Amino acid sequence: MVKAWHRLRRSGLGGLCALLLCPLALAEPARPLVMLVETSALMPQARIDGDRVVEGLHLDLGQALARRLGRELVARPVPRKRLAEALQRGEGDLLCDYQSDWLPGAFAWSRPFIPDQALLVSAASGPAPSGLTALAGQPVGTVRGYVYPEMADALRSGFLRDDAPDAVANLQKLELGRIRHALTGRRVLEYQQRIGRFHLPLHPPLVVSEVLAQCALSPSSPVGLAALNAAIQGLVSEGELNRLLAKYR
Repeated sequence: MVKAWHRLRRSGLGGLCALLLCPLALAEPARPLVMLVETSALMPQARIDGDRVVEGLHLDLGQALARRLGRELVARPVPRKRLAEALQRGEGDLLCDYQSDWLPGAFAWSRPFIPDQALLVSAASGPAPSGLTALAGQPVGTVRGYVYPEMADALRSGFLRDDAPDAVANLQKLELGRIRHALTGRRVLEYQQRIGRFHLPLHPPLVVSEVLAQCALSPSSPVGLAALNAAIQGLVSEGELNRLLAKYR
């Protein structure tokens, strides 16, 4: 056998075999999956320290999807105003916990799968609203830059916004008595209550809308939409998504 190998080397066939085998032995791993995360995101969505996403649902979700796609994850914070441009330019592969009408651009959208509810919460110190229309002319805590189509449709000119920079600041205004009603996501509300940052007694919240958010996929991403949806299906069917969400309730 050794003599035969030496004969192959002398004939040049050994070098050819080596060249054929090298790509198999030295194949590079798939490049990381880059998830964009809004820099203004707060827990439980994300906690950002400088240019790093340190913890939160977005990081957990990205790591779970990357693992199922056979890739490492890189989570990259990007300002909200640059998200669509960054995704379009290929600075990231995907952006999750969004819906197609929230983000203009030529993106492929995953199946809807991330649940949340938009809630109207009211301080228990005052009367409980009978419905959305009962709030006409009353200030309602909102987040600057966000749209609330259900409220606008129900109240029209009677929808009086009282903007805050983010959802947590909105709840703080409610707790300080500066407003009596606020719009928030159930995920944010339950997390703030669980960590002891929000103690105000509330009336049972009114559900303004049910949300099933998606992931937007960059047109230049090497990850195909079918592969992304298959990874999402595994997260959902195997109960991993529910376990991730339960961490922040």
